[in-house]
Amino acid sequence: MASPAETRSSVTDRFLTGVEKVGNKLPDPFMLFLILFSITAVLTTVMAWANVTVQIPGAEEVTAIKGLFTAEGLIWLTQNLGANYLGFPPLATVLPILLAVGVAEKSGLLAALIRKAFGSAPRWALPYAVGAVGVTGSIMSDAAFVVIPPLAALVFKAAGRHPVAGLLGGFAAAGAGYSTNILVTSLDALFAGITTAVTETLPNAGSVVTPVSNYYFNVVSSIVLMLIAGFIIDKVLEPRLARQGVPVDEVHDDDDEANGGTVAGATPGAKSAGASRPVITLKSELEPVEARGLKWALIVGAVVAVVIVLAVVVPGSPWRNEEGGFLPRSPLLSSIVFIVFTLFTVPGLVYGKVVGTITTGRDVPRVMGEAIKDMAGFLVLAFILGQFIALFNWSGIGQWIAVAGAGGLQAIGLTGYPAILAFILLASILNLFIISGSAMWTLMAAVFVPLFVLLGYEPAFIQAAFRVGDSATQVITPLNPYMIVLLTMLRKYEPQAGLGTLMARMLPFVVPFWLAWVAILSVFFVLDLPLGPGNGIFIGG
Repeated sequence: MASPAETRSSVTDRFLTGVEKVGNKLPDPFMLFLILFSITAVLTTVMAWANVTVQIPGAEEVTAIKGLFTAEGLIWLTQNLGANYLGFPPLATVLPILLAVGVAEKSGLLAALIRKAFGSAPRWALPYAVGAVGVTGSIMSDAAFVVIPPLAALVFKAAGRHPVAGLLGGFAAAGAGYSTNILVTSLDALFAGITTAVTETLPNAGSVVTPVSNYYFNVVSSIVLMLIAGFIIDKVLEPRLARQGVPVDEVHDDDDEANGGTVAGATPGAKSAGASRPVITLKSELEPVEARGLKWALIVGAVVAVVIVLAVVVPGSPWRNEEGGFLPRSPLLSSIVFIVFTLFTVPGLVYGKVVGTITTGRDVPRVMGEAIKDMAGFLVLAFILGQFIALFNWSGIGQWIAVAGAGGLQAIGLTGYPAILAFILLASILNLFIISGSAMWTLMAAVFVPLFVLLGYEPAFIQAAFRVGDSATQVITPLNPYMIVLLTMLRKYEPQAGLGTLMARMLPFVVPFWLAWVAILSVFFVLDLPLGPGNGIFIGG
């Protein structure tokens, strides 16, 4: 007779397998977004013919929905096809970081660093380390979705654990916990700026909202979500991957074997029998040449970091904003991709030169080219993704969805804490369609901050509630472009994996994260705890 634990595991497996099967019946990502693009094109055209408009709160004029199959829409598409592709937001983040990570990975630096850092670490702690790094990864903005998952996979591989658990767990922690952090990030400043812009027109808007207005709430949320992420990776995700027989080694095609190439973590010069591809040897102990290369890479990396810090802290630094600071916006916060690129590329080149994996100038574009080759599928998908997102924004249908949803919630007439829960649920649903947190908060804040202020709630509390709904569901929506990046990485292990595979494996993170985060907010509400310095729950409380 099966034990209760085995029964629960069996039920969970059957449910997630069902989700995976249904999700994998979705078309190939390229065709899926082509279909979504076509549906949006037809829908916006019908709405345009019907003269549908949306009144964005705070705007002086109504916004008319624009249709693709109109004279204006067809001209827009034919003139902007290339711009829509090159303007696809993740390209500006993914490609530079991909080149830099390619240098650090193919040179062997990342594998050496991970082996040094985690070689003696207890295996049981790795899932929680990945959870901690993932949840706090939002300090790198969208770069976290590109950097953290493959690094977590290498960590797990080096420790003899399933690399796919690290890959997926790192993405889930970074995405589902994106709106919180134990550090103050540019996102805090951005949200605070949007909230303040709304409250400036209100007669009794409560306390001033600053980048630290949700700090206490963020710290508690971050710690709890880190632990939950680690537990799910360890007790749910990794055991299920083992039961499914997911490979622990990357699957390389014949072209890869024929062309050779460097594998991160390979002992320099090691070759497999009858092939030109190096053998992966993720031993915990470094060879003397690797240890020397790592030492010099870290020294040079530290020097680069110090130079960057000195360049931005000196008075009059060009990386400060006009007020002489860094928040809410500044050239420094807009230079995160450059900083990440530099901190990966320079130490990678130093390590490669010392150990011999990079010997001449020709090796640099070679390893960068190998990194781009690994993501060729994403570059193709980015074309149709860029067209879809551009149409979604240009037509105004995204704004219409947000305002219509807000109006529906207002029509229900909910008051008290149930209204806050309904607001969080609405944000979670809209997050499936509008991935940009700043864009969605801009729309929702204009409607709901005045509404809840009239009910006596502090704007900072509404902002904290929005954070809960803004993150968890973005790791299960195909509209998240970084899901496609993750799928490309996953297919290195499972070539047949589809979007349903990702959604089924992300779902165990979404529900616990959402429930735990709501519970934390509820505790703050019930006990009337301060959310941050000078910001509580109720106006005048």
